[in-house]
Amino acid sequence: MSPAGFVLRNAMRNKRRLTLTVLSVALSLFLFTMLQTALREMSAPVETEDSALRVITRHRVSLANVLPVRYENRIRQVQGVEAVSKFTWFGGIYQDERNFFPQFAVDPDVIFRIFTEANVDPLQMKAFQSERNAAVVGIKTMERFGWKLGDRITLKGTIWDCNPELVIRAVYRGGIDETNLMFHHDYFDELMGRLGLVGTFWIKVRSPDDVQPVIEAIDRSFRNTEAETKTETERAFQLGFISMFGNIRMLIGSISTVIVFTMILVTASTMSMAIRERMREIAVLKAMGFNGLHVVALILAESFGLALTGGLIGCVGAWLLFSNVDIYKLSQGFFIKFEVTPHMLASGLLLAGLLGVISSLAPAWAAIRMPVVTGLKELD
Repeated sequence: MSPAGFVLRNAMRNKRRLTLTVLSVALSLFLFTMLQTALREMSAPVETEDSALRVITRHRVSLANVLPVRYENRIRQVQGVEAVSKFTWFGGIYQDERNFFPQFAVDPDVIFRIFTEANVDPLQMKAFQSERNAAVVGIKTMERFGWKLGDRITLKGTIWDCNPELVIRAVYRGGIDETNLMFHHDYFDELMGRLGLVGTFWIKVRSPDDVQPVIEAIDRSFRNTEAETKTETERAFQLGFISMFGNIRMLIGSISTVIVFTMILVTASTMSMAIRERMREIAVLKAMGFNGLHVVALILAESFGLALTGGLIGCVGAWLLFSNVDIYKLSQGFFIKFEVTPHMLASGLLLAGLLGVISSLAPAWAAIRMPVVTGLKELD
């Protein structure tokens, strides 16, 4: 019998224990892969060539503070600025509080000069720009609620004391986020009684070399005013927004550590029981001339194979699942995408292999130290 056949036969001796152990490792690696993917999606927003040219100006204190709308003209005059749009988070409720999706009041004539990745039919674009209460919606949100062009919806204000009644005139596709709803900032300002306030300004700069000079020029322009500004790149803005949820990295890291520790305990326990049941056989192998290295190799191969099998099922299962489900619908809009990358798969499988090695150390050490006579006596 070959060494591989010998290891496989020993592993299959107790099929129930083998199955439960492999499934436990698979479930743990599935959760680990899912958590690490969630962490990456939340803490490492995607950056494209177009998004690298966008900067955001907000109130220096916090996102909860607003800016005067008159700042727009001064920002537009800054050298290196190609386009600027008012961009105010509305945060209303559509029918039910669980129906969350991003909603913004914007400048309809400018916004798609800033979000150049998004594609809108020219006729729909014209209808959106020309109608006072028109809205443009991302394709994912359209599909989520089964909306179609011409549908009328009402958003119940929570942050702002108004309830916009909107008609969907355009759909956009493409870009990083296909979930937004955008409507006219002038209509929003009209409903609010012409307060002249805006949440943020989104700005398109002409070239990557203009990004930092534009940021510095805008903030310098509004220094020592009643509403000082903080201007930053889109990526920095997104990371700052995510940080409002708390220390996500530490939370997910702690859960992942517990999962790894649990996998070690499960695999080590399985291997310890398996080796304890085979002490007589190990003693016979040693009496036949197998040295300690041979015994360790057999135990290591069994533990490694068991852990790697579970890792393959868990990691590849996560990849298959999240490649074939609509994570936007499944998470009710919390995640836009959920991509299990090859790097994530490799990390999970590497972790499974390491766990297999670590879990076999204690049983292998016990098998090496056991005298042949003792092993034969204990199992007689």
